[in-house]
Amino acid sequence: MITVLGKTFSTEEERRTYFREELRKKLPELKQMEGFPIGEDEDILNLSDPPYYTACPNPWLNDFIAEWEEEKKALEKKGLRKKNFEVTEPYAADVSEGKNNPIYNAHSYHTKVPHPAIMRYILHYTQPGDIVFDGFAGTGMTGVASTLLEEETREYSLKFKDINGIFGKRRFVTSDLSPIASFINYCYNSEVDIRELDRECGIIYDKLESEVGWMYKTKIGKNTSFFNYAIWSDELICNNCGNTYSYWSVAIDENNKVHNENLVCDSCNHHDINRNIKKSIITKYDKLIKKVVEQKKYIPVLLKPKDKSVYLKKIDDDDLVILKQVEDANFPYWVPIVKVPKGDKTSEPIRAGITYVHHYFTKRNLLALSLLKKLVDESQYPLHLQFILTGMIQRSSLMNRIHVKNFFYGGGGWNAGIMKGTIHIPSIPIETSIIEQFRSRHKGLIEAKKIINKKNGVISVSSATSLNLSDNSIDYIFTDPPFGANIMYSELNLIWESWLKVVTNNTNEAIENRNQKKSLSRYSDLMTKSFREYFRVLKPNKYMTVEFSNTKAIVWNIIQNSIANAGFIISNVSALDKKQGGMRSISSTTGVRQDLVISCYKPSVEFNVKFKELENSSVGVWEFVNEHLEHLPIHLLKGSSTTAIIERSPKILFDRLIAFYVQRGLPVPIDASKFQQGLRELTDQFVERDGMFFTLEQAEEYDRKKAAAPNFVQLDIFVTNEQEAILWLKNILEKEPQTEQDLHPKWMKEVAGNMRKGDTLPEMRTILEENFLKNDSGQWYLPDPENEADKEEQRTKRLLKQFKALLTEIRTSKKKIKEVRVEAVRAGFTQCYKEKDFKTIVEVGERIPEKLLMEDEMLLQFFDIADGKA
Repeated sequence: MITVLGKTFSTEEERRTYFREELRKKLPELKQMEGFPIGEDEDILNLSDPPYYTACPNPWLNDFIAEWEEEKKALEKKGLRKKNFEVTEPYAADVSEGKNNPIYNAHSYHTKVPHPAIMRYILHYTQPGDIVFDGFAGTGMTGVASTLLEEETREYSLKFKDINGIFGKRRFVTSDLSPIASFINYCYNSEVDIRELDRECGIIYDKLESEVGWMYKTKIGKNTSFFNYAIWSDELICNNCGNTYSYWSVAIDENNKVHNENLVCDSCNHHDINRNIKKSIITKYDKLIKKVVEQKKYIPVLLKPKDKSVYLKKIDDDDLVILKQVEDANFPYWVPIVKVPKGDKTSEPIRAGITYVHHYFTKRNLLALSLLKKLVDESQYPLHLQFILTGMIQRSSLMNRIHVKNFFYGGGGWNAGIMKGTIHIPSIPIETSIIEQFRSRHKGLIEAKKIINKKNGVISVSSATSLNLSDNSIDYIFTDPPFGANIMYSELNLIWESWLKVVTNNTNEAIENRNQKKSLSRYSDLMTKSFREYFRVLKPNKYMTVEFSNTKAIVWNIIQNSIANAGFIISNVSALDKKQGGMRSISSTTGVRQDLVISCYKPSVEFNVKFKELENSSVGVWEFVNEHLEHLPIHLLKGSSTTAIIERSPKILFDRLIAFYVQRGLPVPIDASKFQQGLRELTDQFVERDGMFFTLEQAEEYDRKKAAAPNFVQLDIFVTNEQEAILWLKNILEKEPQTEQDLHPKWMKEVAGNMRKGDTLPEMRTILEENFLKNDSGQWYLPDPENEADKEEQRTKRLLKQFKALLTEIRTSKKKIKEVRVEAVRAGFTQCYKEKDFKTIVEVGERIPEKLLMEDEMLLQFFDIADGKA
């Protein structure tokens, strides 16, 4: 017997049938929710396995959470979880995880965080029974990570020995706007009879070979062999003589192992490059859409037989006869007839005549996929077998390309797959045998299911902008959201989703996209709305981890700003170096060159109550600092040395303070100089160590850990703005006082020329005069705390004077403002916010370079708040 949400069933099929009918009744209401996908009701129901997984917003999420909360009580009684579990600091240790594992490889997708990396964070931030959420879940690696923590294997025990966490079952709730992503998620995070699935795959393989095997055969002498791949090529038309020839024949020099860029016509020896040469166009009747179409012409050139006595075989007359038979065949079974919409990534294929999804496939592969789809739908396990089908789609299409270098040197894997983030057809596409692919994908799925084969959470297709979850119901969030124009998910997913018959509703897709009329501003709005939903559902005093993958500083600041505007407080930013597998704290907000991991938290109820009473006094400032310090890393190692924690520096602490007050619409009751002075004077609350601030208890722990790693190293700083230039100078002068002559060569090498465009950097002498002191020998050195506060106050006055001059220029001239001193604008915006002069913030923000505004976290935050109030 099977009991699900209080109801008992004899079989899984009975459970599925009952909940599908319940889902059918709920569809009219669910269709009103943001992110409801595009598809017929029956197709959505058939793709779902309710209540665990629905190919639309899942109406049972809160019912499962209520059951799981009861499970927690039982675990507490058994001593398997703590009632008052608390995370004392964010996870900030080194992370190194490869992607080559059966789960990662079972199905391709645009982006995936390796599940062992996520396991580290879940193990650190949660305890058994906790509920983990990801609203941009993609293929469900957060769910996989949650499930695999149930058992402490020897492998995981050794891998995660640095984490003081408890193994045990975690529950998960995951959702994504994309039907294909959530479908892949379900297939990973569901249970199936592996032996029966394996047997069913064998039956389908035999049927494929029996019914369409003839299409994938070629003659090798007197024998016949199946082939694995066929290489196709653009057909070119010589601009000089009109001769036609294959791109392969002139571009690929197999003897000399050269991929020629300069192409020579084999008839008249005319030289040209590929993009300048005309491509042959073929006009043919498309039986599926019953129209004549014009498309770029591709011709077959080589086959890769399974017969190992032959490495490659040139296409011969017998092969062309088979292709003619294929071309004359009708489609006996269903294929997707879905038009390719105009998009940022689809313009190139549309120009080549790829106007429908089925145009991405050769007729041979389309016929075979059509049969496979029929066999899958009629099988005992249609959903898991459809996982194999969708896993084959990309390499079954003409988007599949050759890896020329591997081809030349006989390396494995010259079948290179598609170019990431694109949906165009290359000049040398590869047609991969559907039979061979099914065999390979079948093995991949079985290997993955041997590792994970459990139902441990619930999955939904929905928008992160409107979560069907109760307030304060989630214990931890790990998420890898979309980043600007990095990946056009709905456009790239259309080919997969057409085979599922359910496609993405991209109205609230959080991307930057010209054709969807989504600017960076619209992307920012959608991300803020999503993070506000995250904030609403996360329990107080709990953490969220955000992985960031984009090299644009603008997008980086939008993400940070959206997180802060939602109410979260950032406690740690680390860089994930996938090449070296290292993770280190960063100081730059503009030099984004690696994947980043952002740790942030939702303030506790106790803090919110206390702060509400103190928000109009300076006492509230120190209450916030105390709360924030409790959520920061205490000690970090770089190799065997202690390294600086940038979040504990006075400047960053003050930035976080401003962000906190601004997000709540409160005036900031203290300036930078008085803030630094207060940090050093309140010795009963805060202690300074190595230029960083700690609570008294934290300082003891820091001292203890530093004693074991006494060598202290500063952060590597890539200077792109004035703040970083000051920090760079501070790190140098901290070691020993230096003259201008000593500093100047280093300044020219490390600082000059690296500044972001439009940000005016003062001369080195000006920065030294504003921030440091000079002795009688002409050497500059760090000021003591009292002098530092005085310097900060004097500097702020100068900056406000410069801001006033900028404002005058804006009001008296319509000339375009190309450069500003960002520090002056920061000081001016801070002052205007204090005086509730939102109009001036908007006035200046609209005139300074937009990129500069978007790249600076503080300016963007002030502008967003002011724009809503001006």
